[in-house]
Amino acid sequence: MGRKFSKLKAINELVTLHGVTRTASMIGMKEESVQRRLRDYRKATTPHYLTDVAEPFRAKQLRSDGKRVLVIGDLHTPFDYEPYFDHCVAVHDKYQCDTVVFIGDIIDNHYSSYHETDADGMGGQDELELAVDHLSRWFSAFPVADVVIGNHDRMVMRKAQTSSIPTKWIKEYKEVLETPTWNFIDNVRYDGVQYIHGEGGTARTRAAKDLISTVQGHLHAQCYTEWVNGVGSKRFGMQVGCGVDKDSYALGYAKNFPTPALACGVVLNGKVAVNEVMSIGA
Repeated sequence: MGRKFSKLKAINELVTLHGVTRTASMIGMKEESVQRRLRDYRKATTPHYLTDVAEPFRAKQLRSDGKRVLVIGDLHTPFDYEPYFDHCVAVHDKYQCDTVVFIGDIIDNHYSSYHETDADGMGGQDELELAVDHLSRWFSAFPVADVVIGNHDRMVMRKAQTSSIPTKWIKEYKEVLETPTWNFIDNVRYDGVQYIHGEGGTARTRAAKDLISTVQGHLHAQCYTEWVNGVGSKRFGMQVGCGVDKDSYALGYAKNFPTPALACGVVLNGKVAVNEVMSIGA
């Protein structure tokens, strides 16, 4: 495996530096092939979590035919909390996740808010360029992902509608944010679980209303998984927490709100839901 592993490692290093699209062009491969080799490299370098005898039940779920989903909370780049990235990567490797869902609000768009903005804050171009820069490492780590579109993500689109600008004039999210292989979508379902941003209430109320297990973000200070068991059925509501920097000026509106819960979520086979909270002081 020596020569094969060396090639996988080289591709991983190129993607880290240049991203999937440019790497594929540089080495004359299709993007899908580069992504497949990234997954092979990650499998080869990840500790074999299934050998952890202290977690037999969870290991059993990892061997199932369902998805192992990492759910990344609201980022609000460029106002994300820097250590949150390493936390999410570590959780992804711990559970050997094969699917990644960003739960919404990956960018903040503070400059374009319908509410008052910080007079000393960045202008639109500077904030967007910094957001793209912050997202580049997320894209390198997770080149294939579903991105649920949150209320902050669609801020510019809302402004375009307010100004009667046809959508044909507007670029796609993945083009603007330089994440060509991310799938931007209003919601997504895996293994009987729906993943939504969550403007319509809490995860527990949405799971009860829709009669389906529900994972959502939006509410930065909430982080929990609540199960409801019925006759012949059970479902859960999960609030995943977030990855925002509470001290940034863009989060000034929430200074009197509860402290954000820095956490991400994991859903295994649609049957096991885990909140992974960052250590205090991280």
